[in-house]
Amino acid sequence: MSPFWLPFTANRAFKASPRLFAGAEGMHYITPDGRRILDTIAGLWCVNAGHAQRPIVEAIQAQAARLDFVSSFQMSHAGGFELAGRLTAIAPAGIEHVFFTNSGSESVDTALKIARGYHRARGHAERLKLIGRAKSYHGVGLGGLSVAGIPRHKLPFGPLLADVDHLALPYDPKVSAFSRGQSDPPVDYAQELAALIALHDPSTIAAVIVEPITGSGGVYPPPKGYLERLRQLCTQHGILLIFDEVITGFGRVGAAFASERLGVTPDIITCAKGMTNGAVPMGGVLVSGDVYDAYMDGPEGQIELPHGYTYSAHPLACAAGLATLDVYRDQGIFEQAAAIEGFWEEAMHSLKDARHVVDIRNIGVLAAVELAPREGTAGARGAAVNKATFDRDMLVRNAGDILLFSPPLIISRGEIEHIVDTVRAVLADID
Repeated sequence: MSPFWLPFTANRAFKASPRLFAGAEGMHYITPDGRRILDTIAGLWCVNAGHAQRPIVEAIQAQAARLDFVSSFQMSHAGGFELAGRLTAIAPAGIEHVFFTNSGSESVDTALKIARGYHRARGHAERLKLIGRAKSYHGVGLGGLSVAGIPRHKLPFGPLLADVDHLALPYDPKVSAFSRGQSDPPVDYAQELAALIALHDPSTIAAVIVEPITGSGGVYPPPKGYLERLRQLCTQHGILLIFDEVITGFGRVGAAFASERLGVTPDIITCAKGMTNGAVPMGGVLVSGDVYDAYMDGPEGQIELPHGYTYSAHPLACAAGLATLDVYRDQGIFEQAAAIEGFWEEAMHSLKDARHVVDIRNIGVLAAVELAPREGTAGARGAAVNKATFDRDMLVRNAGDILLFSPPLIISRGEIEHIVDTVRAVLADID
């Protein structure tokens, strides 16, 4: 038995029949025996510009030869400052500072700490409560697990953080199934936040954290007006609004951030994944000027935020991040995503009449195809599709019986058609 303990993997089953890759290029992974596997999930929601982009590879190689590592504790390097400036330049207006992490999980836990510390710095240490949402995924840190809303991830590790509550998912399949993009809500889902604020007393609440578009939980775009109402309520009651954009950042919905696409600016944005095109682990917490300034009121010589990581603003990660932003700009990646979104939507929804399909949801170059579960074995049908598509040289991710699609944004119309045709054929064959 191999000593490698794989994450989020049935290790004994995997090691009996391992799925290994030896290379990657563009839209494809390459197996050790030379099979080219079409990647429909951009690695893991992160390889937005496609695999093995030469400018990114070369930037990492050059940086490794020049400066392999320097801490950002009381020192740093020019790349960190340059990348922070490039990120705030494409962020929504008012987002003015970046704290670097190494992953989305670290970004979320950092954002939660910043939110609580912000209120303490302003003399409101009683503001501790955090509000998340059902079906949300916020990484695997203790804070992220606490505010997340996927029970199977939380149950083995409780009790988690106290002072946490959750909103319901703003989606009703009885009225919104097969909706395209943002649906017209049958009710004001955000009114639930108003009720929680009244229940807990707004003076006790530090932050509300949501994915602007639910990702791993099943690709649920926000109903029209929902995020706007969350923003209004948080502003009214002095609560920070955090958008987890680890999945939706860097072109996934045709803009640098979903907050730009959806027209709602939070106080804090978490990001990772597409930040370096997946080439080097990196994450970030983008904060408003007001949040940052609250930390800067004490004595000039004090450490304002006693928090950080050995690899914050790692030189290789910064080099990858800068090169990735260049690729997005020079190759028009965000524009490509916006241009193909309509074709992507029509193609995905053409599966409405496919066998076993009970719902389809999409926005940007994201989609979920939900399958009816087999009686008594929830998730088995989704797992069967995962295996059958891989046998046909295509990598598909399933969350239970929900098939999740987030391909590299360089995808062609022909590749989209191939994805749909393959999924339709597989669904026709499996029970």
